[in-house]
Amino acid sequence: MRFTKSVIWVLAASATAVKALSNNSSTSQPPPQSTADDDLPSNFGLLLFPEFQSLDVFGPLDALNLFSLARRLNLSIIAETMDPVSTQVRSSQINKFGSTFGESIMPTHTFKNAPPIDVLLIPGGYGTDSPTIGPAVEFIKKIYPSLQYVLTVCTGSQLLAQAGILDGRHATTNKQAYNRVTKHGPNVKWVPEARWVADGNIWTSSGVSAGIDLMFAFLDAVYGTVVSNQVSEGMEYVRNVDWRNDPFAHYIKDGEPMS
Repeated sequence: MRFTKSVIWVLAASATAVKALSNNSSTSQPPPQSTADDDLPSNFGLLLFPEFQSLDVFGPLDALNLFSLARRLNLSIIAETMDPVSTQVRSSQINKFGSTFGESIMPTHTFKNAPPIDVLLIPGGYGTDSPTIGPAVEFIKKIYPSLQYVLTVCTGSQLLAQAGILDGRHATTNKQAYNRVTKHGPNVKWVPEARWVADGNIWTSSGVSAGIDLMFAFLDAVYGTVVSNQVSEGMEYVRNVDWRNDPFAHYIKDGEPMS
């Protein structure tokens, strides 16, 4: 408990510290925002759809869970309906053993009544290929102009591509699903070897666990390196701090996606 209080104290003391990043590449993290502390993002939205990948959601969110103890953050969970949204894979072609295994999240809002959002987090998962994903893509199109940032994990970048938001932008995605996802964005500047990519206010990551590294890089750029380091220490998480360090890039191939 003492350690937790110490982490929270340091986070609160450093929440407004932002540091410029030295890499000027268009596919590196953007510079931190030169805004007052009150103008920094505080309203986060999570877009959900059936068969989302659990770590795509819970990894990045846990970093924000800890950060929210140091400054006020608000989370809205947005889905097509108010019904619980499950990770369970229902396709018999993928879930060949008929496992009834998964977790569900209760939405707080629907696409029709979503509150103002500063940052939208979009996970990946088998559900990105569902024939019922259309309403989620339309919601992304509608809300994007009002966002400060949009972050995708894994095959979540496919939904941004389908919405046309990635056209002309650099982006990445899950490497085992790379060939399939990139077909949805012929005008996107896909980066095959990248743990995450930031282009303007759009952040995309590689597969599943890469979303955690993306979130820490986002905290770096927007709230400051001191903040992101303290959160990672509180989580006892060893970060990948180089977006170019992609140990799974060699998996780019045709075949069934893993998420």
